[in-house]
Amino acid sequence: MQIFILCLISYILGSIPFGFVIAYFVKKIDIRNFGSGNIGATNVTRVIGKFWGIVVFVLDFLKAFFPIIFAKSFLKTTSFDSYIFIFMALFSVLGHNWPIFLKFKGGKGVATSFGAMVALSFIFAKLWIAISIGIISWLVVFFIWRYVSLASILAAIIFFISTLVFLKDIEIKIFSFLLLILVIWRHKKNIKNLIIKEEYRF
Repeated sequence: MQIFILCLISYILGSIPFGFVIAYFVKKIDIRNFGSGNIGATNVTRVIGKFWGIVVFVLDFLKAFFPIIFAKSFLKTTSFDSYIFIFMALFSVLGHNWPIFLKFKGGKGVATSFGAMVALSFIFAKLWIAISIGIISWLVVFFIWRYVSLASILAAIIFFISTLVFLKDIEIKIFSFLLLILVIWRHKKNIKNLIIKEEYRF
């Protein structure tokens, strides 16, 4: 029952569509009808501005970060409990990607995945190494090609490879692989646009 409640809370919090909410209150628009149609920070930045894009990124990050950190404060980190944190992280991302508040049509989950992984780095040793490598790879790819989608996809791939190299925890390796699959799946349209050279640049 405990793991069910924690996962449900993580999913509901992950489902909060901050990009949609902020776009509505700031511009009185449905962000899904503008730009790429995505509710994430990247599209909010394009449509509303950099400041609000940053706000959305931080909120999408925190909605995965805080539930795990809060749960860690009252759960002992046993081998079983580590899987609870993994499930919480996964359900946060699933909530963002398929939010109950928007008829299960959400974002791509990059900021939420990032928040989940940073929270998990307080639980799993050396995860910060893979995270650091992922961040650096994202920045390098973005500043060279100016594609957020390409940077996110390649960073997810490099992050997964880094967990295989630097971590011993099998649950994190499995989770990072699942995140990689989700990132690629949610970026299907972007991948097609990259191939035909119609993807948005920054």
